[in-house]
Amino acid sequence: MKLYGRTTSFNVQKVLWLLEELEVNYTHIELGGRFGGLDDPAFTQFNPMKKVPVLVDQDKAAWESHAILRYLAASYGDEQWYPACPYQRSLYERWMDWSQCVFQPAFMASFWGYYRMPAEKRDMDAVQQALDTCTDCINNLEAQLKETEYLAGSTLSLADITVGAVLYRLTSQGLTVELPQRVGHWYEKLKQRPGYQRWIMSDFSELKAREAY
Repeated sequence: MKLYGRTTSFNVQKVLWLLEELEVNYTHIELGGRFGGLDDPAFTQFNPMKKVPVLVDQDKAAWESHAILRYLAASYGDEQWYPACPYQRSLYERWMDWSQCVFQPAFMASFWGYYRMPAEKRDMDAVQQALDTCTDCINNLEAQLKETEYLAGSTLSLADITVGAVLYRLTSQGLTVELPQRVGHWYEKLKQRPGYQRWIMSDFSELKAREAY
């Protein structure tokens, strides 16, 4: 198994974290960003969109981070990661989709508008608007965590991986982001996991004030 993608991409980090949780053997190949290689025909045969991450498992290639997570959970996960019951799977899949469609875009707007933008070019009104949306998202997480220990139940799931991967960078880019009690407690539990420490809580300073991928 091979995973292609630069470590500073948090979409790549999600997959790396899950691979660690599943204890799957793989080779990680840095690609994209300063490593280049996205236009290489050897890579585009796996993903014509020319983006990372890409997972190649024997003769099968998967792209788009959340599709890769679902593939890994279904192929290598136990009942914790891939319940037999479709409804039980929907409990984490809804958070995956919400994260990708609502939370992650708001975070990305703040990250590109603030951290990856040279100071003299920042539109702080737009950044604040993105942060306000992130705050609304965090309040949604707080409401859910009143009901469950993790986002989809009593154990870690793909919901926590997709949402939790966003939270570290959101709170570490230099902007003030207040976490309510239950979200803060959940976040502290994530930070105790070796895969989170190794891959999510990693240095991304090379991206500061860099507008290009």
